[in-house]
Amino acid sequence: MPYVFKQRRPPEPWHEVKRKALHHYLIPLYYANWLGEWAAYVLGKWSLFEVLEYGGSFSILIAVIFYFMGTGDRMKQKHYMAWQVINTAQGKGGSGGRVDAMQELNDDHVPLIGVDVSDAFLQDVNLPGAELRRGDFSSADMRRAVLRTSDIEGANFHLTNLRGADLGSADLTDTNFQDADLTGAKLSDAELSGASFERADLRDADLAAVRDWKAIKAIRLANLHGARNLPADFLDWAKRLGAVDIADDGEWARALEAGPATQPASRQAATAP
Repeated sequence: MPYVFKQRRPPEPWHEVKRKALHHYLIPLYYANWLGEWAAYVLGKWSLFEVLEYGGSFSILIAVIFYFMGTGDRMKQKHYMAWQVINTAQGKGGSGGRVDAMQELNDDHVPLIGVDVSDAFLQDVNLPGAELRRGDFSSADMRRAVLRTSDIEGANFHLTNLRGADLGSADLTDTNFQDADLTGAKLSDAELSGASFERADLRDADLAAVRDWKAIKAIRLANLHGARNLPADFLDWAKRLGAVDIADDGEWARALEAGPATQPASRQAATAP
């Protein structure tokens, strides 16, 4: 609907408009408004203003079209900035904005393959279904991290704090959890083929329905005290490979110090029926 170009009636004569002013000091305002009505009446008859009005509406439409056409470029810029945050803070402690950056990338289904966030503070990071293959999370603080259903194949979690983390249904093939703290972590339904849990703290961890657990690469001196929902024969199998069941921290520390240099039994012997 046009706003400027429309049928207008000629303004009332000034003497009639003047009579409407309730006070003398309002007369200048009424006069200015009366002049404006005459200007609008005269200019409203010009076709040029109608063209300009339609041109303005059309320019808005063009702007909207170009805005949506540029969505892809803005998304690329957003992802570039997120990666810049992650890479700039590489090797440094603290968060450095990496939690938000990683979550934004994952929400946009951008793979985080090979990401290096070693030593980072990543508590409560929420990355369900993320692609984290070959990533380096060593020595990071990832307490209560959500990595459910993520692809973590070949990643490095050496010395990582994963207390209370959710790795349910994740692919942990060939993942390194040596010396990691997995106290109370969820590993239910996770794929464990080739994973290393040497000296890992698995106390109170949930291992319900873990897959390919007999193909675990190493579990020597891993502490399984209080681990929940263990598959049948898992604890005996793990102990044959050197795992322990120790409640006391001091006693476990002494066991780690006195631990043998090599596994007490071969993997083939432990997996034999």
